[in-house]
Amino acid sequence: MEIIYGTWHWAISGLLIGLIMLLLIYFGKSFGMSSNLRTMCSMAGANKHCSFFDLDWKEQKWSLAIVVGAILGGFVAYHFLQNGTEVAINPTTIEKLAAMNIDAPNGKLVPDALFSIETMMTFKGFSILLLGGLLIGFGSRYAGGCTSGHAISGMSNLQLPSLIAVIGFFIGGLIMAHLILPLLF
Repeated sequence: MEIIYGTWHWAISGLLIGLIMLLLIYFGKSFGMSSNLRTMCSMAGANKHCSFFDLDWKEQKWSLAIVVGAILGGFVAYHFLQNGTEVAINPTTIEKLAAMNIDAPNGKLVPDALFSIETMMTFKGFSILLLGGLLIGFGSRYAGGCTSGHAISGMSNLQLPSLIAVIGFFIGGLIMAHLILPLLF
C-alpha cells in the first residue's frame, strides 16, 4: 500500500505518460482538457447558436472519460489516500508569501488568502477569479489548446506551435508569480 501513498519517481510517471501518448497517437487521438468544454457545449446544443461548437461530439466523447477520471481520482486521493503528512513547501516560498501578507498554507497546497470561500466572496477575490478564468478560457482557445494539450499531446507529436505555447505558458507563469501577484497582494 505504500506505493500508492508515496511519491513516485518522475521517470515512472514520465514513462506511463509516454506509453499513454503512444497509444493515443496510434489510435489517432489527442489529449487535452480544454477541448472537453467544447465537446460538452456541443452535446448541450450550443452548436445551434455558434458555429465554433459545430462538431461531431460523438467522436470526442471518449475524452470526457479524462474529465470524469480526474474528478474521481481527486476525490479518491483526497478522501482515501492521505497518509497524514502535510504538504512540504519550501521555506523561501513561505517567506515570500509572508512578505505579501499571505499566510502560510498550513499543510495545504494553496493558502486560504488566495483560495477559500471567504476570499471568493470578497469583491477583490471574486474579481481576480473571474478575470483569471476569462484569461484562461480565452488564452486556451487563442493558443489552440490548454497547457496539458500542448505540453503533453502537442509536444509528444513534435509540433512547433505546442513548443512555442509551452514556452509562453512558462513565461506567463513567471510574470504572474514575480510581477503581478505582488502587485495584487
